[in-house]
Amino acid sequence: MAVNRELARALANLSLEIKKPVSILIDRRGRVISVSVGDAIDTPLPALHGEAEQRLYGLRLVHTHLKEGGLSENDLSKLFLNRLDAIVAIDIAESQTKTVLNNVHLAQISPPTADEEDWQISPEMSIYDLEKLNILELIKALEEELARSFNAREVKKTSQERAVLIALETGEGIWEAESRLDELVELAKTAGAVVAHKSLQQRPKQDPKFYIGKGKLQELVSKSYHEDADMLIFDRELSPSQAREIEKESQLKIIDRTQLILDIFAQNARGREAQVQVELAQLNYRLTRLTGRGTSMDRLAGGAGGGGGAAGAIGTRGPGETKLEIDRRRIREKITVLEKAVKEISQRRQESRKSRTKSSIPVIALVGYTNAGKSSLFNQLAKSQVLSQNKLFATLRPTTREGWLDGIGEWGKKVLYTDTVGFIRDLPNELINAFRATLEELHDADLLLHLIDASEPALSERVKAVEKILEDLEVKIPKIIVINKLDISRPGLVEELKIRYSAIGVSAITGLGIEDLKLELAQQLEPDNFDNYSRQAAIA
Repeated sequence: MAVNRELARALANLSLEIKKPVSILIDRRGRVISVSVGDAIDTPLPALHGEAEQRLYGLRLVHTHLKEGGLSENDLSKLFLNRLDAIVAIDIAESQTKTVLNNVHLAQISPPTADEEDWQISPEMSIYDLEKLNILELIKALEEELARSFNAREVKKTSQERAVLIALETGEGIWEAESRLDELVELAKTAGAVVAHKSLQQRPKQDPKFYIGKGKLQELVSKSYHEDADMLIFDRELSPSQAREIEKESQLKIIDRTQLILDIFAQNARGREAQVQVELAQLNYRLTRLTGRGTSMDRLAGGAGGGGGAAGAIGTRGPGETKLEIDRRRIREKITVLEKAVKEISQRRQESRKSRTKSSIPVIALVGYTNAGKSSLFNQLAKSQVLSQNKLFATLRPTTREGWLDGIGEWGKKVLYTDTVGFIRDLPNELINAFRATLEELHDADLLLHLIDASEPALSERVKAVEKILEDLEVKIPKIIVINKLDISRPGLVEELKIRYSAIGVSAITGLGIEDLKLELAQQLEPDNFDNYSRQAAIA
């Protein structure tokens, strides 16, 4: 039975006496685990140990309703989100001095098939009907269905995680919000996720607790359940409290835009320099998000910083120090080690740049939004074979190669081309700071090539994003705007962009327009157009 008459009447009497709903949790042996005042949504649940997706929680929740109306949305959300064995609501009333048990409502979750609801609600019944019900048989049958569904999904599941993507529009315009969501799709795919579903929510402002509001979040958790999604990815950076509340409510992995970008950088980091800078960015991000949940920091040991901070912490922790304090101190120690390493990288780069400056070889740096085609253009100009992929952040460390421009002087002249990391709107502060040593290359260039993807619908916003980052970095270098991907862009649009940005058009893939670009570079770098001696003096 789900609950007997004596227990139901005791709950009803207590509820009428205090004029509030009362809830109890019952395990599969029929024992009452806890009693609490409040509706189902307010009932605290004990922590699970060894739970599995094909199993239920092992507890059923029984509560009183002081008004008729059946199971509420909050009741059903509590059932679904926590995978309860069942939820029962008993409508109660008081007639003179007698407690009346009215209709009883029962619901269980449904197996995760796309054509079914999240829950299955039984017809209204009396307390006598509920008492006769063999609830354990219902639970057993449901778990068998869940196990079959789980095993079927396991057979077809790949190693890639499945994600539901969430964007929020709060007044900036639906087109801009859709553009951000499209970019989030590309970021998620670059990180290796399969996009199971994407959602754009419109609100006057973001919800301070759940970002998109509790109702919409519950709807998307349901969608994740039916789409076999492992995580929710949000289009903006979540506050630490929002991330905690959303994770608690959804029981899914929660990733925000900053964390997603950091993950992509970590995947693409090659060599000590990039790895140190990425790890520093990740630690600065994690430090503000540490909570008292006992998060293990073991994975931080042995990274780019050498693991020294972690070893020191073990030997120096004091009595009475909490796990949270230890974790914070270990992160801060490692951050100190990595900041020192980044400073050393910056100093080595300065020495390298000084030697290049003394040789009077002009330096041309390529900048632009990520995936605009910088590496492809770099390969065309420098006759190089740098990695060029149709994915975000394929280039993380600056690469410098020699090239030759025939138009400089009588015989032509050697130049240096530098390929840099791609920019992105709302670049996380942690990355700007960590990569400052890398981006210092831009300050010592003689000329910037700002590459724009002509096939990108949101190119205006992307141009503004790059210009803002250059402004934040205080880069004040002569610049040429280059419109890329002529081979796949509408000719009329390209001509419009050339006029709007006073730009040169090229196709880095086919080589179209490259010779015209080299001629423009030569004209910009003629000795009459820049003072090499003053540049050397300024750097010295």
